[in-house]
Amino acid sequence: MRALTAAEREFLGNPFVGIVTDLRPDGSPHSTIVWVDVDDDGVSFNTAWPRAKPRYLAGDPRLSLTVVDPADAYRWISISGSTELVDEGANEQIDRLAKKYVGRDTYPWHKPEERRVSVRITPTWIESRGLGRAGRG
Repeated sequence: MRALTAAEREFLGNPFVGIVTDLRPDGSPHSTIVWVDVDDDGVSFNTAWPRAKPRYLAGDPRLSLTVVDPADAYRWISISGSTELVDEGANEQIDRLAKKYVGRDTYPWHKPEERRVSVRITPTWIESRGLGRAGRG
């Protein structure tokens, strides 16, 4: 498995939403829009318990993430892999993502009944187009 290229990391630093597809307990796909984070440890996104995504990923950690440049549909990255659900730092992550995506210092839609969780992706496959050297693997 190859690591993200510098161009792919830079691309994921933009406020482009991603589409995550995980698997429901019956095996059918479940796709949702997410805010994407990239740091020294790789790619992640944030969600909350008791939503469907963390419940489904707790049962089957496989997923795919696709991010497309809204100004150029031929610039994109697709990452498939497995996930780890991490509670530590999840509140701080959603606040960073709120700054990146909506220009707010804190996440404005926090619900007291939800517990934030970071979803860290361990890639098994990365493919991209329009980001310098085309990559597979």
